[in-house]
Amino acid sequence: MSLNLKRFITLAIFLVGILMSISAQIVVTDDYKLDADSIRKVYDDGPYFTLYKDNYFTAGTVVGAKPTKYNTDVKFQVSVAQRLTKSTLPFHSYLFLMYSQKVMWNVLEESMPMRDLNFNPGIGLSKLLIVKDRLIGKTTLMLEHESNGRDSIQSRSWNKISLSAAIFLGSQFMIHGKYWIPIIDGKNNKDILKYSGIYQSGIQVMSKDNRYGFAITLIKRQGWNLNFNTIVELNCRIFKNENQYFFLQYYNGYGENLLDYNKFHSRVRLGIVIKPKFFSEY
Repeated sequence: MSLNLKRFITLAIFLVGILMSISAQIVVTDDYKLDADSIRKVYDDGPYFTLYKDNYFTAGTVVGAKPTKYNTDVKFQVSVAQRLTKSTLPFHSYLFLMYSQKVMWNVLEESMPMRDLNFNPGIGLSKLLIVKDRLIGKTTLMLEHESNGRDSIQSRSWNKISLSAAIFLGSQFMIHGKYWIPIIDGKNNKDILKYSGIYQSGIQVMSKDNRYGFAITLIKRQGWNLNFNTIVELNCRIFKNENQYFFLQYYNGYGENLLDYNKFHSRVRLGIVIKPKFFSEY
């Protein structure tokens, strides 16, 4: 058994243990809004084609240096999911096809080149976690591919078998984690784990009126040092009953895109984000 597979099995057991512990301790109150039947109805009766991760369009520049046309850019992401089944699968689980595309666009340079396009398709099985007829979270097992569609020395590509879990501690707070077994087929990015990481964890928080949100994600890079890529996000709802927000994102670390996965970036960007109905995927 490979070391990565052993780590994956260990983490799976660890996540299950945490979920069982939280399930045993969680206190369900009348104002807990994540009702299991309502969530199931949304999944079962909702559209098969839906949002997956955040969909955003942002622009910004470096932190701590003079902005130039070479370090100021636009970053946007498009992400959707196609649900393949209703909850007829065992354990009330759902099969999804997922697709995300992230673009780094140098809009201030001549001819406005799109510097790097990252394609991230996948297929996953998601399971809702129900305790006392209330939704407390979900887990997802997924096979995903990520590449930038280039050839020669600029080609980047890898695959992941990932296991993620999210726990909803009330209707305004979520903790999440994700671990992956890497299958690195790109010959130009054999060392990608040193920069793009081996697992991630984070939190999402929403205000009681769901107008404001905060999220932080830490991506652990390979090695024993406390070396993390950090993503901090703030958002403010534009319209009361809509899912569009003003969006501020700060990225600090490596692996922001595939082409420059081994280059350090510290950038802040401002824009618009469209979020899924419930908590976002990471």
